Amino acid sequence: MPSIKLQSSDGEIFDTDIQVAERFGIIKSLLGDCPEDDENAPVPLPKVNSTILRKVLSWAQHHKDDVEPTEDDDNKDTDEISSWDADFLKVDKSILFGIIAAANYLEIKELLELTCQAVANMIKGKTPQEIRNIFNIRDESTFTRSEEEQA
Repeated sequence: MPSIKLQSSDGEIFDTDIQVAERFGIIKSLLGDCPEDDENAPVPLPKVNSTILRKVLSWAQHHKDDVEPTEDDDNKDTDEISSWDADFLKVDKSILFGIIAAANYLEIKELLELTCQAVANMIKGKTPQEIRNIFNIRDESTFTRSEEEQA
């Protein structure tokens, strides 16, 4: 199968199946703009480190045969996460937020929605203080006394 080389921000090269890389909107656009003689040059991804890119590629490999969502799917409101995706999302919060940032940068709508849904599920039903604890937000860093009084 044809492949493409992706280079993480920390210099690691990932030889990736084109079908997998085409899940990334940014790569799909670049492939259309890439001259034939540059086929073997790695595509730099300056905003994604190797740890996060490895996770994103794992997700994309698993979902490479998924049907592209339709507009009807976009309007669907669901909290359901598949068991594979649930296992995929069992990561430290810093990794999860890194995946969210990468999905946004790489234009992977389905992964962005999945990871944001995971964060929403994480805070669903929590009090403001519990949410602060989840995200390690100190009370004093959220609002000054005058801001609290204005609210």
